[in-house]
Amino acid sequence: MSTRRDFLGGLGAAGLVGLYGGRAFGQEAPKPAAATPDVAKAIAFLRSRQEPAGSWSGQREPGITALVVAGLLRSKRVGPDDPAIVKALGFLEGYLLPKDGKKVPHSVYATSVGLMAFHEANASGKYDAVVKEAQGFLRNAQYDEGEGKGRDDPQYGGLGYGDGRSRPDMSNTSFMIEALRDSGVPADDPALQKALIFVSRCQNLKSEFNDQPFADKVNDGGFIYTSGEVAPPPGRAGRGREAEAEKARVEAKAEREELNGGIRSSGSMTYSGFKSMIYAGLKPDDQRVKAAIGYIRKNYTVDENPGQGKRGLYYYYMVFARAMAALGEDPFVAADGKSHDWKAELAAALAARQEPSGAWANADDRFMEGDPAIATSFALLALAAK
Repeated sequence: MSTRRDFLGGLGAAGLVGLYGGRAFGQEAPKPAAATPDVAKAIAFLRSRQEPAGSWSGQREPGITALVVAGLLRSKRVGPDDPAIVKALGFLEGYLLPKDGKKVPHSVYATSVGLMAFHEANASGKYDAVVKEAQGFLRNAQYDEGEGKGRDDPQYGGLGYGDGRSRPDMSNTSFMIEALRDSGVPADDPALQKALIFVSRCQNLKSEFNDQPFADKVNDGGFIYTSGEVAPPPGRAGRGREAEAEKARVEAKAEREELNGGIRSSGSMTYSGFKSMIYAGLKPDDQRVKAAIGYIRKNYTVDENPGQGKRGLYYYYMVFARAMAALGEDPFVAADGKSHDWKAELAAALAARQEPSGAWANADDRFMEGDPAIATSFALLALAAK
């Protein structure tokens, strides 16, 4: 996937001025901390946690196993023929290619991350059938004309968790976009262009691409979780998470009252939305891209997930790294004019948070990052971004 080259190919002198906001580019970046994460120790930790079936946290959902496999393979320190990987992929095949009609928990998430994992392991073509099947599943799971949704519907082009209860959201849609692009689907593919319509409606930017009532309330160029409600209706949260969903509904109501009907952007969703736009073929001169970069410049940090604090911090690190790699601005110049060696700063932030066991875990478990299999995999994926 050549998204970074394609994106940077759209930059001329005028493009550079637009990206850097007219500030001097190339001033000396701050010297990063010397500490670096111990990737070998993180991998050893994950190996020690693999279950007899080949899974990680298998009692929760197969997507976690797919996430671990993708993290291990992208680290380039574990190969596709490693016994742990072979066993894990065998476990995942039973879910991604079910022969008994069984339902897959969080099927869109599991299939997207699973597609990334199988693609990484598919150098010899061994998993061609799985890759093709996963791509087809994701296309079919997209909200479009097949579900009676027209282009004027806020849900059009998006994907949710896929368990029959979900509404489309920025996170699952961005996972789908990344998985399809990584596995060879071109940017102009109809599924990606439909997804771009949904992604654009999740941006706090009033434009011809976003007709939602919240679009001009915040208008900072950042992204939100979904163009619809931030949590499923009462009784539809599923999997014992109703209390969490109710808390999200209460918080969302208070936020909309505070912002006069607006929805606060978050760092994690903005990096997800930004990279999704690049993967779908948008260029630097597009107003949506410019606005997203503007938000990123104003909110650059590796200390927290802007707008969310420590919630979803390791997911934030992963999408931060993928988006910054796709942007290709190194060092990165923030709105205050300071240059940042984002890779070194990210590595130092992760090193400071790594536990003696080699794992990472988040004390705020709102998005399941208290599970070290999840947080550690996000960390490995962040470090592997390039």
